[in-house]
Amino acid sequence: MKPHTSVQKTPLVPALARWGRERSIRILGISALVLTPCLWHYEIVSSDLGSHLYNAWLVQLIRRGEAPGLWIARLHTNVLFDLLLDTLGSILSLHTAEKIAVSAAALLFFWGAFAFVCAATERAPWFLTPLIALATYGWTFHLGLFNYYLSVGLSFMCIALLWRGKGWVVLAAAAIAPLVLVGHPLGFLWLVAAAAYIWIHENTQTLGRLLLFAAAIAALIFLHFFLFHYYHVSAGAKPFYSFSGADQLVLFGGRYRSLARTVSALAILSLAIDALCRWRQHKWWKDYSLPSQLYALTIFAVAVLPGAVAFPSSAAPASLLTERLTLVAAVLACGVLGAMQPRPWHLIMSLAIAAVFFSFLYQDTAVVNKMESRIVGLVSALPPGQRVMATIFPPPGSRVLIQHIIDRACIGRCFSYGNYEPGAALFRVRASTGNPYVLDSYNRAIDMENGEYIVQTKDLPVYQVYQCSRDGTQLCITSLQAGEENDALGVHPDPDP
Repeated sequence: MKPHTSVQKTPLVPALARWGRERSIRILGISALVLTPCLWHYEIVSSDLGSHLYNAWLVQLIRRGEAPGLWIARLHTNVLFDLLLDTLGSILSLHTAEKIAVSAAALLFFWGAFAFVCAATERAPWFLTPLIALATYGWTFHLGLFNYYLSVGLSFMCIALLWRGKGWVVLAAAAIAPLVLVGHPLGFLWLVAAAAYIWIHENTQTLGRLLLFAAAIAALIFLHFFLFHYYHVSAGAKPFYSFSGADQLVLFGGRYRSLARTVSALAILSLAIDALCRWRQHKWWKDYSLPSQLYALTIFAVAVLPGAVAFPSSAAPASLLTERLTLVAAVLACGVLGAMQPRPWHLIMSLAIAAVFFSFLYQDTAVVNKMESRIVGLVSALPPGQRVMATIFPPPGSRVLIQHIIDRACIGRCFSYGNYEPGAALFRVRASTGNPYVLDSYNRAIDMENGEYIVQTKDLPVYQVYQCSRDGTQLCITSLQAGEENDALGVHPDPDP
């Protein structure tokens, strides 16, 4: 496979436009394949996506005056995906809005990551497109962290434009940057930090680059001590070395862990072979230098930063911080691999890995779709507008939560009484004390999700959806009484030993 020449030989925008026209069929074909997991089932399986969609429905009810006791907070960050859903949902059905919004987010992330690797290596990384697709549909996507996901995808696009663009292209990147902040503050922090690091690195010599790397390490160590000293924090991902970016592939159980280990081993082997083949070339290692530094710094951040930080202004902590960083690490790992001289076997190997991953994914998401269809049938049999709780545990070993399938099933049918967003005080929908639609306490909502909530008289009437088979896939519904633990009838799969 011959490597593509850099698109930087001529002014960036005309070169990119011509490059896109010449490869339009390839780009459209890849985009169609990338969108397949968004369309292969009736519902997209992604943990918090159900919550995003349900709260978009609540926003519609609030605006029509049909949900007294609920109100909408004005937020300026962590809302980009919700605003997109809101806009589309005002003119289309929420189901259609969800499909379009998630598809747009997936394409923006995929091509943003592709553009970043292209900027880092100065050639189009076609041989890595299957691996970039794996990152696109990794843990972050399936946990439903779509505001952060969109923010990171746009940040990579911005970085690529800033890195290789000039003149008004830089202004275009600056115009995109506010959207990154509206998406999520962590995505914006990554954009600023990475863009500054790349600019300094590109404008200094060897000693300055060494000092830059040391200063970045020192800054992360300082941030570690600052956060651990002044805030209530919890430890980050452990063991940190298992969160290298390949962990994004670990989703519904043990077979994904085996696949992630295989991907890591093959990546290391490919890099070693490339080094052996090129070691006589003059300064061949320079191709790896900057992508490797960014990747190493991200892994160091995963090691030293906390997993969650509790702020006085909100009931819920800012959580999964280091796990979120591994999405960035996954794209940076593709940047390191992109520095290799492309060979046909690279593409064959990455296609084989993608085929295994997506076959696993299709099977597991089909099971969750059947469970959600069962819930729709259960709540549809209730009188309209009832309060419903649910305690639904994922399969043993799964890192993908499925609790929020109750939220999406309730849209237009019932009220998801354990909806955690209003009580968390981090999202748009907020609840007044004593409202009839949702528990107004974040801690009580978490107790409900864990099946440990004691039903109060004021909650009645209320129903519980629970797992009623040992494998966890069969679901039943019952009415609850005051003083009863909400998941007393639940039958859950045995946890991993």
